[in-house]
Amino acid sequence: MPSFEESLKRLEELVSQLERGDLPLEEAIKIFEEGSRLSEECRKHLEAAEGKVEILLKQRDGSAKREPFPPA
Repeated sequence: MPSFEESLKRLEELVSQLERGDLPLEEAIKIFEEGSRLSEECRKHLEAAEGKVEILLKQRDGSAKREPFPPA
């Protein structure tokens, strides 16, 4: 699977192509389908990263406590 950055860059390229509005319908559909797949890949990357992110909370005694970062 490509990295998040690679998938996002390709997705941005596809969006730019679609926004121009000069593609034949069949090609636009293929690009849209590829974009949908890339969007799903990006979502999976973000969900995986979200599970790894932690925050450090400073305790009253000066120590730090790790807790999972709450999802938005």
